[in-house]
Amino acid sequence: MGEPLGLDLLNTVWVDAEGTHDLLADAEGLALWLSAHGFAERVPASAGVREALVGARDAIAAHLGEPGSPTALAALNAVLARGALRRSVDPDGPRTVIDVDDPAALPAWTAAEDYLRLRERDPSRLRHCSGPGCVLHFYDTSRRGDRRWCSMAGCGNRAKAARHYARSRDGGAPRS
Repeated sequence: MGEPLGLDLLNTVWVDAEGTHDLLADAEGLALWLSAHGFAERVPASAGVREALVGARDAIAAHLGEPGSPTALAALNAVLARGALRRSVDPDGPRTVIDVDDPAALPAWTAAEDYLRLRERDPSRLRHCSGPGCVLHFYDTSRRGDRRWCSMAGCGNRAKAARHYARSRDGGAPRS
């Protein structure tokens, strides 16, 4: 967790030395994700919420993989069709309310909407981690736009260690 909501949903599936993991696979992980993103008070962890989140996650992944694919577009648009932003004004000023067709769709719709905002801001900064075997994604907020890893402490450190090992194994030959 720690990426924008749309990518954080995508990153609920990860791979490590023990295999592939899915945070949303059980009620405890689902409740953790909902709580971490401020949905726990509004939406109970249920099979309907999980189904909507997994559908949104799959749609975001498909769109990131092939943004022009008719199937990917249809899947993401199906998630987005479940809600809308409703604007109003009250004595305290402007208000924006998320209006969804089913409360169980609220977290999924919000994640898909967040993903769209990232694409509008700068789609070139939506990245897949360069770490070998890593399946995580991130939004590059670095000044130069050259971030390569989901985490400097994880994949970045492994890449640096591998380069160091390769240099020491090769007798300290300079890098090209």
